[in-house]
Amino acid sequence: MDIALVGTRGVPARYGGFETCIEEVGARLVQGGHRVTVYCRTPDPAERVASYKGMDLVHLPAVPHKAMETLSHTSLSVGHILTRRRPEAAIVFNAANAPLLPFLRAARVPVATHVDGLEWKRSKWGRAGRYYYYRVESLAVRFSQALIADAQGIADHYTARFGAPTRLIRYGAPKVDRNSSSVARLREFGLRPDGYHLVVARFEPENNVHTIVEGYSAADARLPLVVVGSAPYGDEYIAAVRAVAGPGVHFLGSVWDQDLLDQLYANAYAYWHGHSVGGTNPSLLRALGAGTPTVAHDNPFNREVLGRAGRFFNGPACVAAATTSIEADPATNATFGRMARQESVRYDWDEVAGEYERLCADLISGRVHRRITQRVVNRSAIAAGRR
Repeated sequence: MDIALVGTRGVPARYGGFETCIEEVGARLVQGGHRVTVYCRTPDPAERVASYKGMDLVHLPAVPHKAMETLSHTSLSVGHILTRRRPEAAIVFNAANAPLLPFLRAARVPVATHVDGLEWKRSKWGRAGRYYYYRVESLAVRFSQALIADAQGIADHYTARFGAPTRLIRYGAPKVDRNSSSVARLREFGLRPDGYHLVVARFEPENNVHTIVEGYSAADARLPLVVVGSAPYGDEYIAAVRAVAGPGVHFLGSVWDQDLLDQLYANAYAYWHGHSVGGTNPSLLRALGAGTPTVAHDNPFNREVLGRAGRFFNGPACVAAATTSIEADPATNATFGRMARQESVRYDWDEVAGEYERLCADLISGRVHRRITQRVVNRSAIAAGRR
């Protein structure tokens, strides 16, 4: 099959869940004998390569503005598909790109949309942005031949709001073990195995980095808190997080070295996960695959992933109390780590790639036929979206 993957920053994966999914699934599809083209927005010309892990890469520019970056790049990507080469099937990531779906359908390119989390709940978007994200969900339903959800909570949302079926295809959890060289690498940052708490997240309000840092700083913590991540267009929020940080908080910024990042997960005493409005999150799955004891923001998405291995928080006071109790009981903490590794077997990238392969085959063969009567069940949700 000839498959195009559209709508993200592309590969190598250095940003979020969509990019991780494309790298893991795209490479496996190539190994299965398929041609995969990934549309990328790579700002540094030195990093623009023609292929990666067997995937063909097309690099196109984007408007460097928070509200315009995704849609501007996808517009150029769709234009390239229509004028240069037409794949047999396209997977469009992010419902924000839904206004471009009619062009693919008009060109008879079978298309599925991997919808995002509940973006219209993110406060990083202004009033107009949240309303846009809320409205484009209906366009994704109308013009996609299939919808992909990576979490049951997202699938439930599309069922409740539109009566729309989705294909539930979760992400995979990479298996990460401590290696012999990890101690030396950790020492570069003054760290030791089981000697620190860890946060890995983009600095956005809905990821609750501020909540975790504030709560940890209020606790009588023995171990430092290592914070990995940053955010484009997020200077104000980053400053707010740093303002509440105590002396035990260490900000590493972005870490692009995947081996180092893996070892930060694998050697952490505890991983703190604050994501609250997305679906199945790759950072959380990486912690599971590393067997890292995890404390997560209390919401249905995180509970779905963690299962019995989860401990949860709401608010800074809860973080402070949990930090103290976790450090006081290493034996129980280690038990949660073992349970995390056991839960991770439910998330396998080979199985995920197989689901995508079957979906693309269905798109190409015409076996995907959805006729959805659009309906909005929750009128109060519309009002929330407009606000």
